[in-house]
Amino acid sequence: EAVAAEWMLEFACSCLCRHFEEQSGAEFWRWRDVAQALMNGLSQIPPHQKKTVYLCQLLIRIAQGKSLGLHFENDQKISPLESALSYWTLLEREENKLEKLHEDIRRLIQIQIVAVHMENRYFKEAAEVLERLFTDSESDKPLRVKLATVIKAKDPYVPLLQSFSYSLLISKIKSYINLFMKENETNFLIQEATKHVASKGLGATVLLNRPVEVNENDKSYLETKQRFVLSVILLRHCTFLSCVNGKMKNCCLDVDSSLFWIYINCLLGLNNMQNMGKNGVSLACGRRRQRWTHKEDLELKSGVREFGVGNWAKILAHGNFNNRTSVMLKDRWRTLSKI
Repeated sequence: EAVAAEWMLEFACSCLCRHFEEQSGAEFWRWRDVAQALMNGLSQIPPHQKKTVYLCQLLIRIAQGKSLGLHFENDQKISPLESALSYWTLLEREENKLEKLHEDIRRLIQIQIVAVHMENRYFKEAAEVLERLFTDSESDKPLRVKLATVIKAKDPYVPLLQSFSYSLLISKIKSYINLFMKENETNFLIQEATKHVASKGLGATVLLNRPVEVNENDKSYLETKQRFVLSVILLRHCTFLSCVNGKMKNCCLDVDSSLFWIYINCLLGLNNMQNMGKNGVSLACGRRRQRWTHKEDLELKSGVREFGVGNWAKILAHGNFNNRTSVMLKDRWRTLSKI
């Protein structure tokens, strides 16, 4: 299970990177849940996967960077971007090159931490975060002084904040992602899936993320096939890993393992992909707009009590929900928590 989880985490990271670049929100959030479940299942981070874990955590936080009401740390004062900065620091420690890009991204995150507070007119909090962000070193002093002046003016539209915008930060992160993907070899799970898809003539170029001219219906069909193949491969290899001395120790995935519920969630995602109406309109998308019923809220609360916050795939599989996804469960729980 540990080896298969490593393959899945590598694949989830590559999916997060791709969907972050393409700004495809729904797919990004789906793979965020998978990656988060896998990372939560790690008792410790394997040395060779530190960069993978740090990058996943960074992207998840950057994507939510403007949501000051969302917290990734126990300290409620820490915004998503401030949490992202801590993971960027960890990434920097794992690399000894790209110094210019590292410095650019670090400064952009720091500036945007202040800028997001300013945009929400949290000027006091912006001043407090400035104290946490910068040391007394000479290299930090010029930017610290400029940001202190901006906060004092209480103007979120000053040239400094406009020049080092959030969109520029996203652009720099995308540049880093491209370099990261080029330096990291295609992982095992993608290689095996590519072989299977190529053998079936399903268009392996899509799996390798090469430019290919396809219409939307063909693309959905190929992605559905890809997801199915990956799920089968994962299940086969989890079964294979349970062989001991040529005998099957346990032919099934442990239903209490996080990997089992990730697999089930992948199949749920596959079923939603197959619910395609005419002209490629997803029937599942139409159902997603349904209002939450009182019964579903009770199911969600019961699931959280039994499995805990964050185990959305397991709660989804055990609960009686009307065409919901794990992302929907997470969003609804956030709403209920606020209420």
